[in-house]
Amino acid sequence: MDVFVYGTLTEPERVASLVDSYAFLGSAVLSGLHPVQGAYPTLAPGGQTGGRLLRTDDTDALDAYEGVDDGLYVRVSVPVVSPDDDAGLPEEAAVYVGRPDRLGVADEVDWPAVGGGGDTVDTDFPARVSEYVRANGVRVRPQ
Repeated sequence: MDVFVYGTLTEPERVASLVDSYAFLGSAVLSGLHPVQGAYPTLAPGGQTGGRLLRTDDTDALDAYEGVDDGLYVRVSVPVVSPDDDAGLPEEAAVYVGRPDRLGVADEVDWPAVGGGGDTVDTDFPARVSEYVRANGVRVRPQ
């Protein structure tokens, strides 16, 4: 799996302490989401975020580190737009997004509710993030 990383997982020592095998594929920019510093780094709608593309098969270790099962972060898929189709890069990369209310940034971060038939329907956080990514053209751009 390829993952766009933007916080502590950009540090090789941290990644090596979590997974047995990995490779950084290079620098990348996540367009459509910007970083917010709470108890841990997270993302919010709009702007862009610098980071790296990380490749590893140990998604369980990354999910555990990010607290996915505990509801601290969600993992969403984001399209990768490469200037060179032969670069060997994935079509999508995973991105971890933290829950603002769990990271102490609920007053700073507002994820739009998922729309439905003209009415705004409040949904759970993973659906809000996935819908925002899809509807707003969020992309990972390798550098």
